[in-house]
Formats: sequence, C-alpha cells, structure tokens
Amino acid sequence: MPFAFTLPTTASLSFSAYSSSTTHPSLPLTATTYRGVLRNVLKKHKRLPPKARASNLSTVLSALNDYVPYLLTLDTALNGKTINGEEVELVLRKEMEVEWRTTLTATIPRREAPRIKGKGLDYEISFALHTLACVYTLQARAQLLTLYAATTPTTEQRVSIIQTATKHLFQAHSLHTYLSSRTAETDASSAIIETLSQTQAGLAALALAEATLLFVLKDDPYPAVVAQERNKNDKDWMIKPPEIPKVRAHLFARACLGAAEHAGKAEAMLSASGRIDEALIKYVNDLKRTSRAKACRFFGIDAELGEETGTGIAWLVGGRKQLGFVSAGEEGSKMKGLAKFKKEWTERREDKKIERGGEWGSDAGRLEELRVIEMLEGKWNKMNDTVFTAHSHWCRRPWLIYWQTNTQLIPPSDSLVANMPSGREVYPTKPYVPPKLDDDTLARMRAPPDAAKAETMAGDDDSSSNDENGKGQSSLPGAFPGSFAAASLHDNSYY
Repeated sequence: MPFAFTLPTTASLSFSAYSSSTTHPSLPLTATTYRGVLRNVLKKHKRLPPKARASNLSTVLSALNDYVPYLLTLDTALNGKTINGEEVELVLRKEMEVEWRTTLTATIPRREAPRIKGKGLDYEISFALHTLACVYTLQARAQLLTLYAATTPTTEQRVSIIQTATKHLFQAHSLHTYLSSRTAETDASSAIIETLSQTQAGLAALALAEATLLFVLKDDPYPAVVAQERNKNDKDWMIKPPEIPKVRAHLFARACLGAAEHAGKAEAMLSASGRIDEALIKYVNDLKRTSRAKACRFFGIDAELGEETGTGIAWLVGGRKQLGFVSAGEEGSKMKGLAKFKKEWTERREDKKIERGGEWGSDAGRLEELRVIEMLEGKWNKMNDTVFTAHSHWCRRPWLIYWQTNTQLIPPSDSLVANMPSGREVYPTKPYVPPKLDDDTLARMRAPPDAAKAETMAGDDDSSSNDENGKGQSSLPGAFPGSFAAASLHDNSYY
C-alpha cells in the first residue's frame, strides 16, 4: 500500500512544429525544451532497478513541475484566455500528434505495454498530469516503506512519515479529480484508458481510500506492535513491552468503512472498461476487504473496552471473514493444513519483498491486518477462557470462596457485520490549482527563440535510446547528412 504504479514513457515532441506565437515566440520552444528533459528523465527512471527507483522520484517530480506550467500555459493561450492579465497569441499550424506508453491497459504477461498515438494538446496534458499523480503515489509508497526499516521508528517519526505520505496521496487525489472533470467530454470517443474520465475518477477514489486508511494508521498502535514483534533486529521488547494506548475505536471503524466505500467506488469505475490491468483491480478489491476488516477490528476493540469480550471476538471472526481467510462454515475455527501452509508461505514472500524494497504491498495490507486480528483474537480468547476466584467477607467467612467465570458467549459474526453503519469522511478534499508561469517568466518568452541553445538544453536526442545496444549517437557509421544513419538518429523505437 499504496499501489505500485509504473510511470509511462513518451516519444519526442516539438511544439514549434505544431504551433507558433507572435507575442511570445519563445514559448513553444521553451516548452519543447522542458518536455525533452522530462522524456529523458522518464526513460532513465524506467531503466533503473526497482530498488533504486524510489530515490529517483524527486528527479522525475522536479522535471514534471518544470514542464507542466509551460504545458498549461500553451493550453490557456490556445483557448484564447489571458494569462496574468496578459494576452498570449498562439496559432496552431496543424493538429498535434503525441505518443505515450500506456501502463494501465491489460497486456500479455511479461510483454511491455504498447505505445499509443493520440491527437491534440489535451492528450498530452492528460498523460503529463496522470504521470505527476502517479509520482505522488509512489512517493507515498517510498515514505511508508520506512515504517518497516531494520530500526523501528519512534512514535514521533512514525506520525511524521504517515503525515507526509498522506499529503502525497491527497495531491494525487486532487490531480485525478481534476483530470476526471477535464476529460469528461471525450469519454465516448476515447479508447485510451488513461484519458477516460471514469478511469481518473476511479483513481481519485482509490487515492482517497488510501489516505483515509493512513488517517487511521497514524493513531493505530496495533500494526506497529505486530511489526515490532516480527522485526528480527528489534530488541526493545527486552527492555519494556510496547505500550498500547486506548484508541478512538468507533471513530476509526467509521473511517475504515468510509475507505471501503471509496475503494468499492474505485473498483466499479476501473472495472467498467474491462481493459484495466488485473493487478490494479485485484489491489483495489484487496483494499476494500482490508478496510472492512479493519472496521470489524475496531468495533471489536470498542466492544472489548466495554467488557463485552465475547462480542469483540465475534467482530474479529467477522474481520477474518472479510479478509477471506474464514469460510461461512468455519465460524471461529483456525486455518489448518494446506490453507495454513499457503498463508505462511505468502507471509514469508511478502517479508522478503519488504526487505528488498521492491513490489511490496500488492495485497493492500491484507496479510498485515490478518496478523493484527490473530494477535488480538489469541489474547481475547485466552481472557475469555480464564476462570477467576473471589473471596467473600474474609473477616467473617475466610473459608468461603466464590468461583466466578469470565467466559462470555460468542455471538454469530454475520449478524454483526450485516448491521455495520455507514462510513464517515475524515478529511476535506481540496481541488487542484493548475500552476501558471509568473510575470517575469512570461515576459522572457517575448524574446526571440534560440533554437540551438534550446535543443542543447532539452537533450532530446536518441543517444539514450541506443544505450542498451552499447552505441551512442557518434558511434553510428555514416552519420552525415543524407546517410541511413542520420535518419536513424530520429528513430523512436524505444521510449
């Protein structure tokens, strides 16, 4: 958690070939420059090993933040609107054609997603902002991975990590929401997953569900206790046991149900096209299951705090059912045989993924929640089966002992789960504010363009495309005007 999106790559594009400006002649060429930088950064990010990509996200984010204001300025100028009270005349010579590699479309396993050509500036804006939203989500993943470091973070560090990850997810949510409203007009004709309004609305709901669960995680002590027990390098338990403060159980349960509702909405929207990657659909389904299981756990904690241990155990059984680890005929039973072996093997594999820092969390925290439920279930069952003794008036009858049992009946969990209340929103959402060029930068765009300098800054040659073949631009034979090699310098076979 959150989902491990793959960043798309793109082909080269020159805005000067499709548009020109009489008032700000340097604007199209400068936008081309920053787009070339972004293209090269995305290609280099794609070639990095999975463990090294997290540290490179800041570079990708910087390239996107430099490019997006110029891109949106071009869009504003084409629509005839003023920018900071200043008119920018931009003429479109011909319809723009752009290529981006789709990463959400279902493909054959072990085969790279196809590059899809689109027309118009809206296509470029959709993919650029979608990529920016994916970067924010991946930054949230990178932050949350530090919770499972060899050295267990302190409570203050844990809160800071989760707050930073929540901030990134809300930025992703605002971008997806903005795109869903922007692309609503082209739903009927568009065949590209990333540009569909329902896809972006589904991704916005997914980001909101993940952020809501982080609101709960910030003050939820139980996952940290389980992670500390499983951390082989942590020795703090030898000094003192972990403290488990009381939580706002009912509030957290309603928040988890709200996250489950957002995840269900995301699943419905993303599944509507029938062409979304199955890994994303499975993740959203697991996130909905995990959210409902967390809600059951907090309702159980609320019941246990009210000295209703039997009802609390029933809620935990209902949570395991939501996770899919207990069938309808196994009320209160433990996993045995092959099911138990499969669970233990999956847990070991997930632990190895966390150690490597790669594709961890693909189950949306489902196994982690199961560990918490099993810890509480074992503790509460032991308490519920314990027999206490109580002496009556010792000064009069010291030999008389009353045996008092603490055992409570465990009601069926299905009726409890069926009567769960509706979810609750915990965060107000903020709309995305499109960035724009400041007055000084816009004034510099009035200067005549320097094409040679812009091409050098862009670095938008295909020497990086030939790196995997061990060849650069200068090593090609016959690289002079008119030769076959000169034409190959503009071959976009790899992005």
